[in-house]
Amino acid sequence: MSANKVQRRLRIKRSIRNKISGTPERPRLSVFRSNKAIYAQIIDDTTGKTLVAASSAKLDDAAATANIEVSNRVGKEIAAKALEKGINQVVFDRSGYLYHGKVKSLAEGAREAGLKF
Repeated sequence: MSANKVQRRLRIKRSIRNKISGTPERPRLSVFRSNKAIYAQIIDDTTGKTLVAASSAKLDDAAATANIEVSNRVGKEIAAKALEKGINQVVFDRSGYLYHGKVKSLAEGAREAGLKF
């Protein structure tokens, strides 16, 4: 990625984070996408703690790169872990990525598994 693309994404990310924040009642579901994997965390911003985390790197078939199907599974996994801890509502933080492809697939997987946002 070019430096301009990275700077643009980080500017958008800052703009998003100024508007949303995770609370104990409604923590923030943050997404990070790398070239090889996709990561999701549920964060309580008041304490600064990560409550639940899931990634495609930790799935059983770690050889598979993060594609749309794998992203959907990560979304379902994080939703299942969150529901175990009693978290059923979150605020979605796309971290400056377009709501398209892998990010959208992760969000849809989490919604299918019962998470509300």
